[in-house]
Amino acid sequence: MYEIAIIGGGPAGASAAIFAAKAGKKTLVIDSDQSVTKRAWILNHYGVAEISGPDLVAVGKQQATQLGAEIVAAKATKLIAGDEGITIETDGETYVASHVIIATGMFLDVAEASGVRTKPGTEPRIKTIVDCSSDGRTSIDNIWAAGTVAGVSMHTIVTAGDGAKVAINVVSELNGERYVDHDVLKA
Repeated sequence: MYEIAIIGGGPAGASAAIFAAKAGKKTLVIDSDQSVTKRAWILNHYGVAEISGPDLVAVGKQQATQLGAEIVAAKATKLIAGDEGITIETDGETYVASHVIIATGMFLDVAEASGVRTKPGTEPRIKTIVDCSSDGRTSIDNIWAAGTVAGVSMHTIVTAGDGAKVAINVVSELNGERYVDHDVLKA
């Protein structure tokens, strides 16, 4: 059983995985490799002069795995909440996690199939989003949402930050106290 499973490996999902794994949580990323970021050329990402979307996605996944996250190539199809955690059905396997973060960008298939409440979107071309609180909580206990699917701007810097924020909130809940991750320069 995983402590945190993340559906989606784009900027929001990989960023969530980086923070979850760095916090020592057993972390799984289920990624169908459909991130729209893979079509982007990025000139407005803080700290990066310019980068292709495919490179940004690859670096994010690499950081997550270096910190201990496990990444599997699959498409999540349904989440089922139960007493023993959230069961994640994919197109090939089944996984269980105590908390799940949906970070599927423009795609709501898994949220809708799982009964997660949705609402109209606010971004251009984003008709529907997950109805979640500002901390990422959805209508189903222990299922969270981050990034574009949660209604934040499609810009990679914003979705990555939202993924980190939601992961910190999940880690804090698991720890029973507010989690802070600040590294300092080595002398």
